[in-house]
Amino acid sequence: MSQTIGKTRLAYSRAWHHVSLSSPTTPSLGRLASRIAILLMGKHKPIWDPSTDCGDYVVATGCTDVYVTGKKMQQKQYYKQTTRPGALKSLSMESMVRKWGGGEVLKRAVRGMLPKNRLRDKRLDRLKVFEGEAHPYKKNLVKFEGRTRRVEPETKAEILKKSV
Repeated sequence: MSQTIGKTRLAYSRAWHHVSLSSPTTPSLGRLASRIAILLMGKHKPIWDPSTDCGDYVVATGCTDVYVTGKKMQQKQYYKQTTRPGALKSLSMESMVRKWGGGEVLKRAVRGMLPKNRLRDKRLDRLKVFEGEAHPYKKNLVKFEGRTRRVEPETKAEILKKSV
């Protein structure tokens, strides 16, 4: 008997989830980042295994409206080091949002919540962030705010129209 019962190609198929940061019910940055990290890792699936990459895609829109509590926007610092003595650079969250947008803040928060292993960069590549509401992945989205969207099969007439 096979040891991989249920771990078929269909079980490993990746769904596309949509998260809108501009909706009024969006949680704060940390809570949102942890939920996105769970989707990227695939921990919500029954076939989850720490050594395999079975996570889904996540499309985050409206990243300009990233919500943080307290005074984090002014006080949180992001650091980078060039390995040269005295070359430690710091940047506040507010200036990072101005310079690179809220998507970079969200990506860094999610990156910190993913496991530090060889799969982290591959998982983070499946997070697509956009400052506005427009994005090129509308046809791929199956899950919107956690609810499944019904995908209508193409009719024969639609397929023939495309081929002509």
